[in-house]
Amino acid sequence: MKKLVIAFVLIVVVVALIFIPSFLAGGRSGDPNAAQETSSTIFTVRTENAETRTLQAYIEVNANIVSGRQVVVMPEANGRLVSMRVGLGSYIQAGTLIAQVDPSRPGSDYALSPVYAPVSGRVVTTPQAVGSTVSTATALMTLAVNSSIEIEALIPEREAGQLRVGLTAEVRLEAFPGEVFPATLTLVSPVIDPVSRTRKITLQLNRIDNRVIPGMFARVKLNTRTYQDVVSIPQEALVNHRGADIVFVLDTERSLVQVREINTGVIVDREVEITNGLNAGEAVVVQGQQFLTDRAPVRVLGGIR
Repeated sequence: MKKLVIAFVLIVVVVALIFIPSFLAGGRSGDPNAAQETSSTIFTVRTENAETRTLQAYIEVNANIVSGRQVVVMPEANGRLVSMRVGLGSYIQAGTLIAQVDPSRPGSDYALSPVYAPVSGRVVTTPQAVGSTVSTATALMTLAVNSSIEIEALIPEREAGQLRVGLTAEVRLEAFPGEVFPATLTLVSPVIDPVSRTRKITLQLNRIDNRVIPGMFARVKLNTRTYQDVVSIPQEALVNHRGADIVFVLDTERSLVQVREINTGVIVDREVEITNGLNAGEAVVVQGQQFLTDRAPVRVLGGIR
């Protein structure tokens, strides 16, 4: 029995020697404000400098190309449609001969009545078929006036407060990948749709492009607010510690990092505005910070960027 007691005591002592130091060390880990007192580990990190730049906030939504103005073409005489020179989708100039109507009646012979395009535009409805009987009230076709091509989009209610006439936009069309069509916001609906909780906006292209036709699908990047000359850093540099935003700032003279609490503003394309706590030109860790504590020694990968 005495031997068993001695053996048990020895086991307890050995276990204590193994686990108590690890437990005490673990109690200090995970706190970025804890000093690296005895660690000799040098951490490899990547850094980038805080820079003064302009951040352009924007809203990106799907949109549709529509015709803001349409003109219905009608003949000037009753009779039989004997020719139609355009088809669905055709673009025609104002004054172009597009159809002819024979107003003759049995026992009489009249000159053909020409139909000219009243405006320049694109045919957006199927024209009447040749041989049809038409009157001065018959719609031969409908022209969409290209100078009034519009882009319509719905903006979520949470973004509605940023809308105002005159905002610039970039429009991209699936039909023309890689091309950007500049546009301007011309109309903002005065109400919010209670069902979709969206606000309708209308934009117009800055220049007429006959390739852009009603019915096309578009992607609109609407520029909203511009933040001039703000200090910003990449979003990946941010670390949330106990509800506060912190970064690890590089001390180049001592080759270590220091914890710095900062205040942030807007985030645009993963660039974060810094409102307080950091100056332009200071280097912050953007990769490898998950292993760092305050005053941890570091080696910068590839130099400061």
